[in-house]
Amino acid sequence: MLDVQQLHQYYGGSHILRGLSFTAEIGEVTCLLGRNGVGKTTLLKCLMGLLPAKEGQVLWDGHNITGKKPFQRMQAGVAYVPQGREIFPRLTVEENLLLGLSRFPARQAREVPGFIYELFPVLHEMKQRRGGDLSGGQQQQLAIGRALASQPRLLILDEPTEGIQPSVIKEIGAVIKKLAERGDMAILLVEQFYDFAAELADQYLVMSRGEIIQQGRGAQMEADGVRGLVAI
Repeated sequence: MLDVQQLHQYYGGSHILRGLSFTAEIGEVTCLLGRNGVGKTTLLKCLMGLLPAKEGQVLWDGHNITGKKPFQRMQAGVAYVPQGREIFPRLTVEENLLLGLSRFPARQAREVPGFIYELFPVLHEMKQRRGGDLSGGQQQQLAIGRALASQPRLLILDEPTEGIQPSVIKEIGAVIKKLAERGDMAILLVEQFYDFAAELADQYLVMSRGEIIQQGRGAQMEADGVRGLVAI
């Protein structure tokens, strides 16, 4: 379980994260929703150690990882797909995926796990193509596939639907459902697209001005008026 306790972060004199606390359970999709500028990406960078938390704690699998470096969090089974995907455009699809194996000892077999190609058949079809030649939706699938290659127990996704065509959004949603149904990982999904989040969420969190202002079970999102809280 991911357990975030009273997390604070500042930019200059601005208080960006204001005592955030929540949990994300193994076997569930936790959807974090909120408008632009409320601190969602800052939170994810703190969870990954890309920004040090000023106050509070991040616990993962019962261990305090608040002071750990990003690579140490990856070795602990945490994977992050950032907004903008950040694939390596000059490397092939296969080479990008192989980078996801970097947390494992070099003596282990260095080949892309077959389940990634099963989840994303297009990546198998294009494995010798350069990442930069893929469409935006295919690059998003590649970024998720690279994260899954590390066999994480916590998968963090930052707005995977941004700038993606509807058909690929549907495919990515189906993959997230399959991963949740396996029951061996926690998925933290940051999203602005309400309908996508509502379809996937086991738990929802609504963030505003650096705080969690509402949370509940995914099945209750419509009844709880979440759409109105996150509408632009």
